[in-house]
Amino acid sequence: MRYLPKSPADREEMLAEIGVKSIDELFSTIPAEYQLKRDLNIPRQHGESEIIDRFRAYAENNATGYASFLGAGVYRHYKPVIIDSLVQRGEFLTSYTPYQPEISQGTLQAMFEFQTMICELTGMEIANASMYDGSTGAAEAIMMAVRVTGRDGAVIARTVHPEYREVITTYAQHQEIPVTEVSYAANGRVDLAALDAAITQDTACVLIQSPNFFGTIEDVTTIAEIAHAKGALLIVSIAEAVSLGIVKPPVEADIVSLEAQSYGVAVGYGGPYCGVIACKEKFLRQMPGRLIGEAKDVNGKRGYVLTLSTREQHIRREKATSNICTNQALVALMTTIFLTIYGKEGMKELAEHNLAKAHYAQQTIAKAAGAKVLFDGAPRFHEFVLELPKNAEETNASLLGHKIIGGLPLAKWYPELGPNASLWCATELTTKIQIDAAAKGLAS
Repeated sequence: MRYLPKSPADREEMLAEIGVKSIDELFSTIPAEYQLKRDLNIPRQHGESEIIDRFRAYAENNATGYASFLGAGVYRHYKPVIIDSLVQRGEFLTSYTPYQPEISQGTLQAMFEFQTMICELTGMEIANASMYDGSTGAAEAIMMAVRVTGRDGAVIARTVHPEYREVITTYAQHQEIPVTEVSYAANGRVDLAALDAAITQDTACVLIQSPNFFGTIEDVTTIAEIAHAKGALLIVSIAEAVSLGIVKPPVEADIVSLEAQSYGVAVGYGGPYCGVIACKEKFLRQMPGRLIGEAKDVNGKRGYVLTLSTREQHIRREKATSNICTNQALVALMTTIFLTIYGKEGMKELAEHNLAKAHYAQQTIAKAAGAKVLFDGAPRFHEFVLELPKNAEETNASLLGHKIIGGLPLAKWYPELGPNASLWCATELTTKIQIDAAAKGLAS
């Protein structure tokens, strides 16, 4: 047991054995100014049923009855109950890296199926299993491009999630990778002329996000032509995986970095989520993480093994591509189950549902609030930017009184858009009643 209660008599016996008279004497070597003497006002101990009741009360106070229009890289989608039923089985829940294939066939096969589905969704030839999340996947993709090309620079669109860009900056500064950011055009897409001008003979890759942070779908084909004409690789980051049910996969890309949180992974304080890198097969040797492959034993029976592991824990550090190490197989399994349940037609219907909800929300909320829809000149998925009549932070504070969590204020990352700009999202879980209530709240 991790916790063994001790009675006062047990403590006295232990102190006597050590040779001290009290707990205070035991800690007497700690300077007095660092010893905690004040009363912490810790409540009495609670029984299990009392604790559950308390947390239920907290949950009702915090969440019940609230409508949320937040997206920005983390999305509320329906999570089929069978996912938890399966991933909480001991064979999956307690497993770690499958070093011994003879006793890890179930885990390995699930990861193999995960890789296969990701390849089908992204149009890539190889996918790994897996990364921490979308942000680290994007950063690892840039380092991968640097190794492939032998160049050392990266050009990144400002329409990439700002927190992804912060993670990339952290990686890049210690890898000594120069990063150049390119702004966006009036339609919310990356400025193609500025992008072309930013790519030099030292540019290893161009990184875009599609749908981008504003919800706008980038012109991947044209961007690929611009990057490839100058010898740079194209990396496409996808923060909203459900979009692949209806948006053409970025087959022109060389590397795809995907956040698969939308596929059955609950929204939960930033993680754990499910990052993935997929790429063309010719770049296989520079892929970080692990690759599961299919093999045959001496009797010709099919089996699964760790085909490629380029992380530090498996090979010599100087040969490794990455030190990414946490086993994300359990979260990847959630994604695998989700995709199996929905299937190809189900994914398409889910994406169409999201698209329709967002269209209705944009039209209804913008009209009621007297808001201007920004970046309305290009196709989008289920997010949109509104320029509200009032400050976005103040508007959200007002909406909370109606149990509505409004859009994400953008001034922190995009000050040029002004204090009234906010990013709104609607998924299949956003009801018409909630959308109409938000519109009414904004109109009042």
